[in-house]
Amino acid sequence: MKGWADFSYRCGTWWGSVLAKKSVGPLRREFAPWDDVTERPFIEFRNVTKRFGDFTAVDDLSLKIYEREFFALLGGSGCGKTTLMRMLAGFERPTSGTILLDGQDLAGVPPHRRPVNMMFQSYALFPHMSVEANIAFGLKQDKMPAEDLKGRVSEMLKLTKLEAFAKRKPHQLSGGQRQRVALARALAKKPKVLLLDEPLGALDRKLREETQFELTTLQQDLGMTFLIVTHDQEEAMTVADRIAVMDAGRIVQVAPPAEIYEAPGSKFIADFIGDINLIEATVVEKSEGGSVLNAKEFGIHIETASTTSAAVGDTVWYAIRPEKIEISHADTLETDTMVNAVRAEVWDIGYLGDVSIFHTRVDETLAIRATVANRSRHVERPISWDDQVAMSWGRDAGVILEA
Repeated sequence: MKGWADFSYRCGTWWGSVLAKKSVGPLRREFAPWDDVTERPFIEFRNVTKRFGDFTAVDDLSLKIYEREFFALLGGSGCGKTTLMRMLAGFERPTSGTILLDGQDLAGVPPHRRPVNMMFQSYALFPHMSVEANIAFGLKQDKMPAEDLKGRVSEMLKLTKLEAFAKRKPHQLSGGQRQRVALARALAKKPKVLLLDEPLGALDRKLREETQFELTTLQQDLGMTFLIVTHDQEEAMTVADRIAVMDAGRIVQVAPPAEIYEAPGSKFIADFIGDINLIEATVVEKSEGGSVLNAKEFGIHIETASTTSAAVGDTVWYAIRPEKIEISHADTLETDTMVNAVRAEVWDIGYLGDVSIFHTRVDETLAIRATVANRSRHVERPISWDDQVAMSWGRDAGVILEA
């Protein structure tokens, strides 16, 4: 019992030191502890495997997460991301491997003894309790003195802007307000790590986008480590310092959002994150300054600043985002004498308000998408269905993927 008291004291001391640190918010562009070889990871998974019978949910996975990082586990259903979080929380035990938190091996530590708290997708609020009673529940279970409990609840209400709703029951709140109650309850015990399991899935799109920025601001102000599980790519890109993309129980790439988007490590990641055009081509020429590709079946000659380890003559994939492509009427460009240019026919247009997405056909087997910002208020489009168009892009617009 004494050992646990000492551990609890250390956790309290740690929380105070975290709050005393300068927020990483103004320093966000410089916040990259993963690039510092002397920095010790705050959370570490070492060769962790989790099996359910014959099914392997997490497969020999190793991962390092750093203090004050907002980290996202991103992937489709069944990829293992929630299982990984549940093992950190203590709700599942690894079949093999080690999980460390702040240097402590969590093996054998029950969930209620771990300095982490989890916010569930369903929020799991007690319907018969008021907002303040929901927030105070965990603190009462820990037998916090009444005066301290009152102060902590007041602090959490203020932090999540819920002071005016303290006496209301969950059914009297909006979805966004219930989400903030669940967040306040999770933060009330002042954990070392806050785990967020699809926390915004129940919110409508506009409220979800607003709440994403509220979460990042809160995390930066508190200086805490947040770990979020999501299948929503935009959500992960918005909130996270780094993203781990998972597939079939393994991590396929870990990087900051911009790197994941602009320099995907594989065809799978390129196709999974955002919208992209993938063009099969052959390597014609290689140099330190880039590569030359030929998609001769479609009459496309591609010059790119991207390099590749593939040999001349090998087949690769050229990946380019729709917003990197310029589209204009075919008679404005001499595509036959240009590299990175092709003629196509518009066969569908998606109008999304801020942008229009043009689906074009080069031939029966190759379709290319281009995204154009709607900068004017005119509803009429200069390019319409069935128009013959020219599409072009710069040398640094796309990347070469080998698999």
